[in-house]
Parts: sequence; structure tokens; C-alpha cells
Amino acid sequence: MMIVDVHTHTPTHRDMVPESERTEFAAWRTDRPVVTTNSWAEYDTTMADADVTIAFNIDVEDPAGSTGIPSSPDRINEATAEFVAADPTRRLGFLSVNPTRPDAIEEAERWRQAGLVGVKLGANYQVFDPLSDKAFEFYSYCERNGLPILFHQGASPIRHAPLRYTYPLVTDEVALAFPELRIVMAHMGHPWGRETVVTMRKHPHVYADVSSIYLRPWVCYESLLSAVEWGATSKLLLGSDFPIATTGEAIAGLRRVNEILQGTALPRIPTELIEQIIHADALGMLGLTLPGAS
Repeated sequence: MMIVDVHTHTPTHRDMVPESERTEFAAWRTDRPVVTTNSWAEYDTTMADADVTIAFNIDVEDPAGSTGIPSSPDRINEATAEFVAADPTRRLGFLSVNPTRPDAIEEAERWRQAGLVGVKLGANYQVFDPLSDKAFEFYSYCERNGLPILFHQGASPIRHAPLRYTYPLVTDEVALAFPELRIVMAHMGHPWGRETVVTMRKHPHVYADVSSIYLRPWVCYESLLSAVEWGATSKLLLGSDFPIATTGEAIAGLRRVNEILQGTALPRIPTELIEQIIHADALGMLGLTLPGAS
């Protein structure tokens, strides 16, 4: 079965990154700094465990500076479109715009026509109210045009990014208003895994990815256990959050989820459910196809 990584950031450089342009950010992981600049070749090497990846930038004011968010500062959607077009049998691209921009829908349509097939939003980083009228106008456009939205959900170390915009129950409000909109809640809303699970279980087109939760063993276990207990594991999608981690790290981390339970009577996460996440039909769930595939 195919392995689809639904959560990766577009490489910042087409070619090898000059030493003078290499940047690191220490706040994304607790075990090591994350190198936030990377080339197309580095992406391919480190993401080799995935058959298909979804890549995106995020339209923020300072994409690779004080926030440390991996991105291409001046070419948010251009860089993604070029990257996925270079290998259309293995890559899909999501666009990103701030819904409060006066031309948000026109910009989204421009990149939809250019071949980008979904949207990445981070209301906390982009500092917009995800329940505002402008945001709802944008979601309506996405629903009409079959563009799934992957929302950043949950914690962030960035001080200026409002946590209230990323609380999973906000997504419940969005899904109630737009029942045909396909939504991915990133990171299982960490640390609000339970809230994420009870939201996605009630909405047919709401899913969550597991990106980065495996970096925190208890959060990973608690979140997956909630999905098991509420019967929602079939709605979980594999994600790495490259360059913060890789597909291989994500898979290995999920498979280690029960290691912290040794010597306890706590319930285990069934192995077959872990494999179900790793091999989830993410493209089918999100209504996507690979345009370059035969």
C-alpha cells in the first residue's frame, strides 16, 4: 500500500543551500535544533520513506525569520508550484494565503489554476480569526472548488501566535458551517488530542494528521488512545512536518508508541491500527489524485 505524508514544508532552496544562508531554529524540538533551510535533493533523500508527499509553504509576514517557520520568504506559492511540478507522480502542493487579504480568493484561484490542489492555513501564525466573516468567505470558496484545508492546530512556541485560534473546537464550528469542506487538523491538535478526536469523529470530512506528536511520547500515546477509545483511528493521516522530522521518523515514532508502557497495565495501541495510519488512503479521503500518475 502507498505511504502518503500529508504534512511537509516546501524546501527553501532548489539547489544546495549556501553555508551563509543556513538557518536553525531551536524551539521546534526538544532534542535538537531544526535546520530550517533545505534543498530539493535534501528533501528527496530524507523523505524517501514516503511514496507521495503533500508540500506547502505558509503565507506569514516573516516566514523564515523570527518565527522559524520553514518557508520561502518571497515566493510562498511559486516555490511550491515549481517543486511539485518537478515530480508530479510523487508530490502534491497546497497553496497558502491569508484570508483577510482583499485579493485572497483571487490569489487562491490563481494558484488553483496553476495546479495546487489544497490550502494550508495557520490562523495563529497568520493572525486572523478563523471564525471571522472573511475566513468564512474563503472556506466557502474552498468548499465549492474541492480544495481541502490543512489547518495548523494546537501548540506553537511562537509568542505572538494566539493559541485560541488553534483550539480544535474551533474546527468544529468551521465544519458545522461547511459540511462538505475537507479539513485536516494538523498535529492532532497537540496537546488537545481528545478535543481533536471528538471533533473529527462527528464530521465525515474532518481528519487529523499525526505530524510531530511522536516527538513527545506521552502526547503521542494519549492522543492515539483517545482515537482508539472513540473509534476514530480510521480518520488519522500520516504526517512528518518536514524539516522538523521525516517520514521515516514519523513511522518509527508511531511504531514505538507502546514502549513507554512497559511494566504498566495501561492499554496498548493495537499494532494493526498503527499500520492503518501509516498506510492510510489520504488522497482518497481528501478527494485528491496525482495528476502525473498513470
